[in-house]
Amino acid sequence: MLGVCLRLRPGTLNGPMTTSTHSSVRLRPWQRAAFDLFSAHPGGDFLAVATPGAGKTTFALTCARWALAQERRRLVVVAPTSHLKTQWALAAHRLGLELDPDWTPSGGLARDVHGLVTTYQHVATAGTSKVLRGLAADSFVILDEIHHAGDEKAWGDSVREAFGTAHRRLCLSGTPFRSDSAAIPFVEYQTTAEGDAAFSHYTYGYADALRDGGVVRPVYFPRIDGVMEWSAPDGNIVSANFHDELARDGVAQRLRTALSLDGDWMPAVMRQAHDRLMAIRSAGDGQPEAGGLVIAIDQAHAQSIAQLIRRNFGVPADVVISDDPTASARITAFASSTAPWLVAVRMVSEGVDIPRLRVGVYATTVTTELFFRQAVGRFVRWQAGRGAQKAYVFLPDDPRLRAHAFQIAEARRHVLRPAHPNDDEFHSDQDNATLDEVREEFAPEQLSLFSVLSAVATGMKIHTVTSDGVSFDDDLELGEPQGSDDPGLDLELPAIPTDAGFSRQDDERSTAEIKDDLRSRNAFVAQRLVDLTGWTHGKVNAEMNRLAGVAKVHSATTEQLERRLRYAESWLRRARGR
Repeated sequence: MLGVCLRLRPGTLNGPMTTSTHSSVRLRPWQRAAFDLFSAHPGGDFLAVATPGAGKTTFALTCARWALAQERRRLVVVAPTSHLKTQWALAAHRLGLELDPDWTPSGGLARDVHGLVTTYQHVATAGTSKVLRGLAADSFVILDEIHHAGDEKAWGDSVREAFGTAHRRLCLSGTPFRSDSAAIPFVEYQTTAEGDAAFSHYTYGYADALRDGGVVRPVYFPRIDGVMEWSAPDGNIVSANFHDELARDGVAQRLRTALSLDGDWMPAVMRQAHDRLMAIRSAGDGQPEAGGLVIAIDQAHAQSIAQLIRRNFGVPADVVISDDPTASARITAFASSTAPWLVAVRMVSEGVDIPRLRVGVYATTVTTELFFRQAVGRFVRWQAGRGAQKAYVFLPDDPRLRAHAFQIAEARRHVLRPAHPNDDEFHSDQDNATLDEVREEFAPEQLSLFSVLSAVATGMKIHTVTSDGVSFDDDLELGEPQGSDDPGLDLELPAIPTDAGFSRQDDERSTAEIKDDLRSRNAFVAQRLVDLTGWTHGKVNAEMNRLAGVAKVHSATTEQLERRLRYAESWLRRARGR
């Protein structure tokens, strides 16, 4: 079917229909195959599992565009993080769909958008799921990284309540599901020898993407051994490398020792990673704007690593952490810049799109397969028009991380384990990553008794995972054959029926971006009116709404916001003339 252009006829509806200027989309072969399965699927739920970087967002929005053309429906997208809401809204705009990333239960939804994008956490906030249940009734719902609906019992319950009456639900995942006793909403389970396992209607793994070429980058894993020495909480002095057999506590202490800035292992590994990044940026056929990412343990660790980079290498390094309100904006700024290094704490995970990342350092004590795959997924995104696209993720040669790296191409799925009698004690409603981290982390009193004595990096081993298995390498050469950049499959997008008054903007910006600009300009004029009239903000904004015939600013259309701004500016000119 390579090179075939598929024409889809929209459904016949009463009322106006807008023909979008976004008339076609170029799909990769797997996206087209998955779309064909979805469009023929008779059920209300469809699960697609695809490796990070493969293009799940484009696939899902193509399905949504097709579904909304069959019959006028509202579109709702649920993403894992606030940062991804904006990414989904921009991606939807490119396919002729307008989503509101700033939707709130009290604000309502404007008539000039096709729907909204929110987060699992927002869905679970008090009262939100009930409001969404009304909005999402008979709608088309995309649940991105659906395994997050099992992060907490409240999240799963809220997702079921909010979207149980939707017309159709498209579930996506790019990482292995956890192994716990909580079923994920809207996912079908089948009985296997391992237990009840999640059934995916379409699966596209990392090995599949490598075989196709031009979809994901090959990732190389330089694994660094070392000799670590530490004082354990019981007072014993322990010395070990990453191949020595240790008890569970000793394994965790050894990794923490290696990653500590009190030893020499971490500076040595950062030097190797930095040299690799500079080689990529300076090579004749390299990537001058290539970036590096360090995934750190906590905020203090991240700040120390950033200081090390600035001090030892003389280049800038920014830090992003999950509880920083500016983190999302800083990730976006880094993605579009040429800065060399970003240091993150659990912030850069699923769906965060920074295609220029070519070098990573896995410097966190989180050793679960779920988190590891999420982290590696940040480096696999293919960039068209580039020849050499190897990515390098530097690892401690910890046996758990080594195993995860060997198995990165293997498909995983959620298998329900039997309920454990101590599930309450271990917070069974949390995901496996959280459980494993809690069990391996030190208690505060243990951490105060633990101290790093020394850590020295020794040998390095390198491997990559190919479509045929694990390949071992002796060096880190940059070049490689270029994969195909042409997915080769065109899908003509149908027109979408819309409500009367829905006006398509000629502006290249998304509706959300235009509204954000208009709200800012309205707010500026409102402040000037407050200064000139002596009225309160509430009184000024109420008068602006009355003049423009707007009920709520948040649910106002672009046309209403423009009219509100014109009336307010006219009022401001009159106030200045007094």
